[in-house]
Amino acid sequence: MLRFGPGTGPVVVVALPLFEEANRTRAFAVTILRALADRGIAGVLPDLPGQGESLLPTHEATLAGLNEAFAAAVSSLGRSAYSLAIRSGTLLDGSALVVARYHLSPATGSDLRRELIRARQASARESGEPFDPASIDTATDPVELAGNCIAPQLLAELATATPATTAVRTVRLDTEARPADAKIAGSPLWRRAEPDNDADFAARIAADIAEWVATCEG
Repeated sequence: MLRFGPGTGPVVVVALPLFEEANRTRAFAVTILRALADRGIAGVLPDLPGQGESLLPTHEATLAGLNEAFAAAVSSLGRSAYSLAIRSGTLLDGSALVVARYHLSPATGSDLRRELIRARQASARESGEPFDPASIDTATDPVELAGNCIAPQLLAELATATPATTAVRTVRLDTEARPADAKIAGSPLWRRAEPDNDADFAARIAADIAEWVATCEG
């Protein structure tokens, strides 16, 4: 885990999105946690199974295992905890014993599956390699999608996975059409080709989280 801020009081635990979006948003998440630390709120960024420095290969990760790992990370802190889940990271905090959840531009499992399949189809067209999306549902070996080898179990779990709906504050970009509790101006970093950051966006999110945590704690 990366840890920021004081050793007492509430702590915000980050669930990064799955696969390549995790790499694109990691620096952004760290910037948010540093801004929260400046406001006296602790933060934690754990590496879950198949992510970051985890020793588990990506193709062995499952959605159930990721949920269990995030819940264990929260439990290990022994403090009043809140989750900050970004995009498909909102599929990972449902089992955690948190006071409340902050979901930034949440995505469903079916949203993620469609994006992975579209990326694979585009790659297949460029290379001339045949690809049948229906083969995903019958695969018994890990499937390569958008540069990731993914377990068939995880792909099956994603088909019906949705973010938690209890004790949730949903925040989206001001350019997103879907409903939210608040909309904030910023860059969709998860869409960029390379990892990037947006310090002003991170500062706005940190300010909103700090106010939200204060309200929940009060």
